[in-house]
Formats: sequence, structure tokens, C-alpha cells
Amino acid sequence: MAEESENEKTEEPSQKRLDEALERGDVVKSQEVNTWFVMGGATLVMMVFSGSMSTSLMTSLRGLFANAHQIRVDAGALPLLFQRIGVELISTLAVPFLVLLIAAIGGNMIQHRLVWSFEGLTPKLSKISPMAGFKRLFSKQSLANFVKGLVKLIVISVVLTALMWPERDRFEGLVTTDPAVLLPFIKVLALKLMGAVVAMLALVAAVDYLFQYRQWHERQKMSLQELKEEYKNTEGDPHIKGRLRQLRQVRMKKRMMANLPKASVVITNPTHYAVALQYERGMEAPICVAKGMDALALKIREIAGQHAIPIVENPPVARALHATVEIDDAIPPEHYKAVAEVIGFVMKLRRPSGGR
Repeated sequence: MAEESENEKTEEPSQKRLDEALERGDVVKSQEVNTWFVMGGATLVMMVFSGSMSTSLMTSLRGLFANAHQIRVDAGALPLLFQRIGVELISTLAVPFLVLLIAAIGGNMIQHRLVWSFEGLTPKLSKISPMAGFKRLFSKQSLANFVKGLVKLIVISVVLTALMWPERDRFEGLVTTDPAVLLPFIKVLALKLMGAVVAMLALVAAVDYLFQYRQWHERQKMSLQELKEEYKNTEGDPHIKGRLRQLRQVRMKKRMMANLPKASVVITNPTHYAVALQYERGMEAPICVAKGMDALALKIREIAGQHAIPIVENPPVARALHATVEIDDAIPPEHYKAVAEVIGFVMKLRRPSGGR
């Protein structure tokens, strides 16, 4: 039971897990959001550019149709004719096409940042496995896509029917209507239909994005065992880290004891803390050569006694230095005055006996 609970994906994904998913191209992506952006872009193109596009095309092609009987279609002239028509079409449709392209890219960029991953193109046996395909066919995602498509079909049908039904009587007379009147009517009707579809798709896209995000987040969840493995891989095995820490402490203690005879004074608390400082004329500030608490502090005092190093009891200074100074580092400027008084006191004691 314990192993099963450790393998259940119940934990929130780590940042490393999310970064790996992004590198694989596994991101939150709702196709409905893309569809909404494209439909919105198409509606914008219809509103802003439909008049200028139709005018430009009409102007470009009017002469072509009016003088169609004079146009040469031999082997040399026909490619030039197609080239001219192509240039006219491209120049007219370039900006609207660019708007649609930006809308399509924006539909993806608003959901996730740009991703370059070829993992989705890598051949996998699971993609051609009949069993895997059967599971995908009846998965939660497939069911959601089916329901979503059904809802869109019903809603769009209802919306279009509601908009078109009041205009049913006008449709019969469109056959004999002048094109100059017909085109504005078609434009207005098309904008109404597209606006209604865009409004409806906004709701569908929002619901679908929340669903896709939930599915993606559940996919990224981790089990306790995966969290432990990730911690080992990123931070290292805790047992190994503990052993390395222990070895570093042993080496540091040996180095302290070897450097302790160089100390000029040992400041104590009197038994809980001990800090050994080295100071010689010309040094900018005293240097900590050893420090310790409790048993290690007693050992420092013992070695200091063996080498006739002065021991000064000053609890506030000892505690402050132990908390702020590391081995082989100079003491901080805020402790200069207190330490200078201690070292000055030690030098006065040594002066009568011809000390340093």
C-alpha cells in the first residue's frame, strides 16, 4: 500500500517538471482559442478591408474583362497575363492575409511562449498501436472533443437560424437586385453572422482553455517517488550530502587546530564560545583562525593554554564574532573597536615581559 501511495500522482509539479514539459512541446493548447483568433481576424478583415479589396480587384479586373477579346493568349503572352493577375491579387490580399497570419500566431502565443521541439515528430510505436489508438478514441479528451463539437454545431445552427430567419423574405428578391445594392446587403449580413459566431466562440474557447489547462496540469503532477528521484538528481543524495558535510567539518577542524598556534588571542564566552584571532602589525584587520562552541570551544582553550596564547573572557564579543566571522576571514568593520580594545589589553600584558 505504501508503494502504491508513493506512485500515485498527487503532488504539484515542480518547476523542473514544468520546464521539461515545455522542452518536449507539452504545453496548454486549446484549438478553440486558435479558431476564435482566426475568426476574429477574418471578421476584422471583412469590416476594414472588404471595401478596399473589392474596389481594387474591380479596378484591376475591369479592364481585363472589358478587353478580353483583345488579350493575346499565345505561348509568350499567356504567362505574362497570369503573372500580372497574380501580382494584382497578391498586392490586394497581402495585408488581409498578414492580419490572418498574425491572428493565427497570436492564438498560440497567448496560450504559451514560443516552443521549438521536434519530439512530436519523432516516430513512436504507441502512435500506431491499435490498443493505444483504441484508448485514445474513448479517452476523456476524445469525449470532450465530441461534446464540444456537438455543442458548437447546435449553438451555431441556432444563432444562424435566428439571424437568417427574419431576412427570409428579402432573399427571394435578391435574384433581381442590382449588384450595387446586393453587395452592401451581403456584407452587412455576413458581418452579423461572423460577429455572432465570434461571440459564441469566445465562450467556447474560454471553457475549452480551462479544460485543456486542467488536463495538462493533471498530466504534469508527480508522485512522491518522482519527487524523491528529482531531488536526488538535482540536489544530490541526502546521505551523500551529509557524509560530504561531515568530511568538510573534519577537514576544517584539522585546519583550525593546525593554525591555532598562530593566534594572538582567544576570546571566550567563557566556555560556550571561543574565537581565536590572529593579528600582526601591518594587517588591515584581525583574522579568525579558529572558532567553535561547547566541546570544540574547550579544545580551543586547551590548545591556546598549551601555546601560551592569551585567553580573554568577553561574552558579547565572543558571541558576535562567532555568528558573523568565518574561518580565514577578517573580522567585520563593526567589530573593529571592541576587538582593538581586547588586542590592546593583551599587548599591554605582554609588554613588561618583552613580548611582541
